[in-house]
Amino acid sequence: MREPMSAETKAIVKSTAPALQQHGLAITTRMYERLFIDPDVKAMFDQAAQESGEQPRRLAGAILAYAQNIDKLEALTAPVMRMAARHVETGVKAEHYPLVANALLPAIRDVLGDAATDEVLGAWGEAYWALADILIAKEEVLYAEVDGNKPEALIPA
Repeated sequence: MREPMSAETKAIVKSTAPALQQHGLAITTRMYERLFIDPDVKAMFDQAAQESGEQPRRLAGAILAYAQNIDKLEALTAPVMRMAARHVETGVKAEHYPLVANALLPAIRDVLGDAATDEVLGAWGEAYWALADILIAKEEVLYAEVDGNKPEALIPA
């Protein structure tokens, strides 16, 4: 696990909420363009939800909610659990998270231009991986339940 997010990182991410509210859909649309260069990754996604704009809108909303609640993540427990469950349904694994990071962070810069300073992108990189770690841990538990196994951490000694 990584170090907890710093107060400075949380403040920077929270300060980007207005820009995300205005440009979130453009960012997620650009992120998916970058992500779908890999046909194997593209195949994991419901293309009808991509074409209708539903998936980019949903992700933009999730990113905005994350920025707005970065200092009180407990408010996002239910959405995070839904996201983890959806990831398990679609076969998302820990090795997919770097692909998303490598598409999302440049998409932020593509859309926001000079407003996406190195400091902002650094904070978002840290925030992304903090959330990714939470999701990966929850998904491991869900995959184990699907497989009929308990994760070793939950098996009494």
